[in-house]
Amino acid sequence: MSIEDENHVAKFADPFHLLGTGIISLPIDFPGTPFNKAIKASKFIRKELLKIIRVRKVDLAEGKATPTQDILSHMLLTCNEDGQYMNELDIADKILGLLIGGHDTASVTCTFIVKYLGELPHIYDRVYQEQMEIAKTKSEGELLNWDDINKMKYSWNVACELYWSANSTHKNEEYFPEAEKFDPTRFEGNGPIPYTFVPFGGGPRMCPGKEYARLEILVFMHNLVKRFKWKKLIPDEKIIINPLPTPSKNLPIQLFPHNA
Repeated sequence: MSIEDENHVAKFADPFHLLGTGIISLPIDFPGTPFNKAIKASKFIRKELLKIIRVRKVDLAEGKATPTQDILSHMLLTCNEDGQYMNELDIADKILGLLIGGHDTASVTCTFIVKYLGELPHIYDRVYQEQMEIAKTKSEGELLNWDDINKMKYSWNVACELYWSANSTHKNEEYFPEAEKFDPTRFEGNGPIPYTFVPFGGGPRMCPGKEYARLEILVFMHNLVKRFKWKKLIPDEKIIINPLPTPSKNLPIQLFPHNA
């Protein structure tokens, strides 16, 4: 939505946490329950999104925003085969779905990438080597493109090793030898046996955010690894479920810039 104001973005933090927690809670709509809090949070988020949508409509009319600026502009200006445009509430709901779908899942994956690259120097070194090969082809200030993303094969294998599948398959030695070992090479070649690794689902109902998640995670890895190495400040930090796997102390680390 092209929002660059940090204070504006911060307004969504607490409501998104409540919404994420409530989505996988018991559906009991009673004051004080996670489900009830999630309903209230979604109403707040939807109200804020409607404000943003109305401002964007004015900006588009006045030429202050462009049709290809982001997905919000695209939704406002794209009609269906009958020439009908989505109404504001439909757009707000779709954007809410996109945001919540990629809010906790991708951020948790990025968190555990930091955790495991900090713990496993040999994995970090291979990721760093791959990312620097790409960085060397870019001029100063040049952004990553889709070809660059497709070259990040080992980095994506590292991310896939964090997309735990269901225990019934992931812990099955027939499909995942040494399942408890962090081993991105298991995704090389043809990867796991079909239908044993489906973090994004499959078929016509496959998660539409798969490529978005891949893009977000790999861009994060590229920009972090090419600038820093790091170490965990709490080596034996516990992992809790809240509602997704989360380091209990928020994974404090010490950064070491490569150019220092």
